[in-house]
Amino acid sequence: MSATGTTPIADLAPQSDDLTDYDHAHMTLYLRLFDAAESGASLQEVSQILFGIDADKEPERARKIYDSHLARARWMTEHGYRKLLEGRTG
Repeated sequence: MSATGTTPIADLAPQSDDLTDYDHAHMTLYLRLFDAAESGASLQEVSQILFGIDADKEPERARKIYDSHLARARWMTEHGYRKLLEGRTG
């Protein structure tokens, strides 16, 4: 389960050019992750708090989840928000 809700967090975030149901379900996660990255939070801290993963025990998985979801969070700030405003989903 997600540390921020009831929808499980996938090991890889979507890579679609459109918003997905997963994106809608994890909007808060993306915002929190983007904020954590901008404030310099460590991978260990973010993984534990947002993903519920011990990065010391699962470093490769933690890094993969972190990187893919941060990339998606950045995509949301550059492109996805426009689709939200337009009401477009995938």
